[in-house]
Amino acid sequence: MQVKLSVMAVIATMLFAAAVSAQDLVVKIGHVGPISGGLAAAGKENENGARMAIDELNARGVSIGGRTAKFRLIAVDAYTDTAGSTSAQKLVDARVDGVIGHLLSGPSIVASKIYSAAGIPQISASATHPLFTRNGLKTTFRVVADDTRIGTVLARYAVLDLKAVRIALIDDGSPYGQGIAGEFSKALSAAGGNIVETRHMDVNMTDFSTILTAVAAKRADLVFFGGATDQAGQLIQQMKQEGIGARLMGGDAMCLPDLPPRAGGAMADDQVICAKMDGVDKAGRPAMDKFRADFERKFGVEPLIYAPHAYDAVMVMVDAMVRAGSSEPAKYLPALAATRGYKGVTGPISFDSKGDIENAAVTLFTYRGWKQTAIEIVRD
Repeated sequence: MQVKLSVMAVIATMLFAAAVSAQDLVVKIGHVGPISGGLAAAGKENENGARMAIDELNARGVSIGGRTAKFRLIAVDAYTDTAGSTSAQKLVDARVDGVIGHLLSGPSIVASKIYSAAGIPQISASATHPLFTRNGLKTTFRVVADDTRIGTVLARYAVLDLKAVRIALIDDGSPYGQGIAGEFSKALSAAGGNIVETRHMDVNMTDFSTILTAVAAKRADLVFFGGATDQAGQLIQQMKQEGIGARLMGGDAMCLPDLPPRAGGAMADDQVICAKMDGVDKAGRPAMDKFRADFERKFGVEPLIYAPHAYDAVMVMVDAMVRAGSSEPAKYLPALAATRGYKGVTGPISFDSKGDIENAAVTLFTYRGWKQTAIEIVRD
């Protein structure tokens, strides 16, 4: 009799566990970014930032609408999908509940229309082109400053602080490069700056001699580059070879700690001024420091730039699900749009009517002794 009771107890326990498991809510969050190819480091960093948030949420235990949520990250490598449409459709077909990405502005803009048609909220941790949130789509958000904001901060610094008089403008031909160069140009004009030369290249160019000859002829004292860190490093080397002592200025895509080695020892102290679309004050520093330490412990590498934003993007999306009591996109989307004052590791997050983060911080950096050094955090 005792044996029968024990067996019945075991069966009851198993049935109870199965019933509890049946109550679990599976929430699928997609991430898109190149995790192979030339941009693999940035893409993988974004993915790991999102993965870190997913793991923490599962360890913590999150209830959505009275059910325990089990979060899954559906990661797509966008290396060969330059347009972004194929990756976006993969996640739509997988019936994800939300998307973090894409890495670059061009694919993000294309993909945003696909996600919008499917009603799936999308938060980018790195796309900075203004058009990303200016297509009238209700499903599109970002947790970083856009190029208008970054370009304005850099233009003001070039004119008011660096006292640059003759400025050359170069972009790499990509949507990102052209976008940030264009925003810098508009802000520079408003600040009273003077562009003496404008040149375009493509992302595969390695010989800048023709461009730099024109820059030298115009006696530019500052070169603004709309492009990424790999070409920026080559540009610094060739500027030195051509005897051009002008400062080099650029946005977040070239503002990475590994820029000095990419410049092959050609970079002088304070020669480069760049900006990242983030910045935490003294009160927020402990949370950011903890994130960076936890990230390095988990993945064995330091976060370069985007990981904290990808982490916050997941967290703010899930926060909206909790507040709405549902992970269904149509039900939590209004709560996501209404986000105000969410405390992220990158700072407070509130979305405006376009889906842009309000009062976005921009941090200006330079390099001294091969180390990236913060100049100031700008929020006004």
